Amino acid sequence: MSLWTAEEAAAATGGRAQGDWIASGVSIDTRTIQRGDLFVALTDLRDGHDFVAQALDKGAAAALVSRIPEGVPASAPLLIVPDVLKALEALGRAGRKRMGGKVIAITGSVGKTSTKEMARVALAGQGRIHAAEASYNNHWGVPLTLARMPRHSDFAIIEIGMNHPGEIAPLSRLSRPHVALITTVAAAHLEAFESIDGIAREKGAIFEGLEPIGTAIIPEDLPVTRILRDCADESGALVVGFGTNGMAKLVQSKIENARLKCRARISGETVDFTLNTTGTHFALNAVGVLAALAAAGADVKEAGKRLSDWQPPKGRGAVEELGAIRLIDDAFNANPASLSAGLATLAGLEGGRRVAILGDMLELGPDEIALHRAIADDPSMASVDLIHLAGPRMRHLYDLLPTARRGAWSETAAELAAQATDLVQPGDIVLVKGSKSSKISTVVDALRKSAQTPST
Repeated sequence: MSLWTAEEAAAATGGRAQGDWIASGVSIDTRTIQRGDLFVALTDLRDGHDFVAQALDKGAAAALVSRIPEGVPASAPLLIVPDVLKALEALGRAGRKRMGGKVIAITGSVGKTSTKEMARVALAGQGRIHAAEASYNNHWGVPLTLARMPRHSDFAIIEIGMNHPGEIAPLSRLSRPHVALITTVAAAHLEAFESIDGIAREKGAIFEGLEPIGTAIIPEDLPVTRILRDCADESGALVVGFGTNGMAKLVQSKIENARLKCRARISGETVDFTLNTTGTHFALNAVGVLAALAAAGADVKEAGKRLSDWQPPKGRGAVEELGAIRLIDDAFNANPASLSAGLATLAGLEGGRRVAILGDMLELGPDEIALHRAIADDPSMASVDLIHLAGPRMRHLYDLLPTARRGAWSETAAELAAQATDLVQPGDIVLVKGSKSSKISTVVDALRKSAQTPST
């Protein structure tokens, strides 16, 4: 498959192509590069130019560079540009321009990647679909996704994230979505923002890139919904609210055999769907997805049927049988909203003792201690039988817990992982949740290892 010819890539980037090559893909990583890829020598933690020779040896069609790297022949197949990142953005812009299908962009404080995957799965069978890989949602992930997009795609699903103010709007303008979905707005990256209102305005900036007469899909049930609606109105978008209220509404959800059976009304149409999870927050996000797909012209009833094929991504709430326990692996990341959702998932599962193993939530700003303390008052905590905690911030929650439900506390997740087998017992339902940098996933690894170790 031809994705970029040397001539097309040079025209898109304004660069100088050496050789008459054809690229079938675009890669930034020599560890996963495929034969025929255009290798993009980005400079991040390491300079990608140091890996150009390796990429070409592995069969890369060419390399996008700002200079001829040492050890690479002057006649090597290259695309030489002044700035590699700007050239990648230009390549992404050209990839978007030549695509005639519908583009759906997704952002939110919680659930971007899982919601993107829901949309991808739900669209199966309705055309050629291109979706962001993993969590490629930043200043290089979005243009890379667009640069990889086959020219004849019918639908593209773009994930857009942020850590600081001013990041979302440029990525949305690059993507030019027909539909933009915000999953939710919550206390995440508060170190970079003064308030939740500031986060809401940044999330609402996704509507600035909408195509004319585009559609904004916004959560209806938030304190900041008004801000999101104002952002959408300023962009001239059609607005569809979703949640337990709105034009896209979750009418019913009930747990059956560790799955959610749901019914929604999407712009007046009844849609039934089943999710392989018990987390109600996933059901609400699914309603947002269905609203977005309907706005993009997809068959919403068919999309609802396909949602049963979706599985929560690793580390984002998947429920699995792990030896004698049932594990909810939600260790990829955490903020107050996603932790509350994880606790609700734990509370919704029937069976044995419910155990929560929680690590610090990071990047919450000056109110981080109060936000950790507030977990004690979460409605789902009453259903949790035992709570183990790791990290200095979680110590503040530990001190508030009733003695009967207070488990172990450790300064680090590694210390907690070392005693993993003592934290649970056969029959337990176990939630593991925390920010990625808290390394609470080491507890998940330890539990998995113990489940695979034969007893003596």
